Amino acid sequence: MSYGMYISAEGAKAQSQRLEFIANNLANLETPGFKRDVPTFQARFAEAIQQGSDSAGSKSHNDLGGGVKMIEVDTDFSTGTLRSTDVPTDFAVNGEGFFQVRTPSGETLLTRAGDFNVDAQGRLLTQTGRYEVLDDSGGSIKLDPEQPWEFLPGGKIDQAGSQVAIGLQQPESLGDLVKVGSNAFRSLGTVTPVSAEQRDIRQGYLEQSSVSSTTSMMSMIETSRAFEANTKLIQHQDDMLSQLLSRVLRS
Repeated sequence: MSYGMYISAEGAKAQSQRLEFIANNLANLETPGFKRDVPTFQARFAEAIQQGSDSAGSKSHNDLGGGVKMIEVDTDFSTGTLRSTDVPTDFAVNGEGFFQVRTPSGETLLTRAGDFNVDAQGRLLTQTGRYEVLDDSGGSIKLDPEQPWEFLPGGKIDQAGSQVAIGLQQPESLGDLVKVGSNAFRSLGTVTPVSAEQRDIRQGYLEQSSVSSTTSMMSMIETSRAFEANTKLIQHQDDMLSQLLSRVLRS
């Protein structure tokens, strides 16, 4: 493969990866509490330098560069706007903190999506019905379906004089959070309860996705054009190589 074709192929690969993340972000435009993915790219060394058979700055033919590569995917944790739904089991965190939920396997995860439901057993569950919503002590939140309940300031639920606080946790660093699917995160570090003074949970509201439709569509158009430009360069270089081989064989 020619050097130019190699560089173009790396560029097309990078733009293809970027398109995948943009498409996934757009697919979650209406997902409550969704945090968009932001891939980061940087120039890469030629393969010979990466394999250790040459070194950067050698001024050899290997020191021309190796195109571009994706190095990491960050999550944009900026707070989305709060939308009123007037649904009693919809909750939104106004400020810092994540709802604490538990998977069927017993693992504790974090989420900003507060579109909860109460099942027939009175358990407060996430929208998918897979995860239990936990209280501030790490226990399941259970309500009597036959009894009315009231939401109190600070994120507490009162039913028949018994109060339970919706669990709200904050990781030491947002960089500790890893997406695990179902709009939830696993913390690689320790998490601590949000203090009573900072707890601000709104009933009847949902936090909107952090995805901007306008920005994402502009990025998709830009990335699609860059991908198309790289694929055209591959075709042009392939045609040039074919013509060169034809002339050599005829001579």
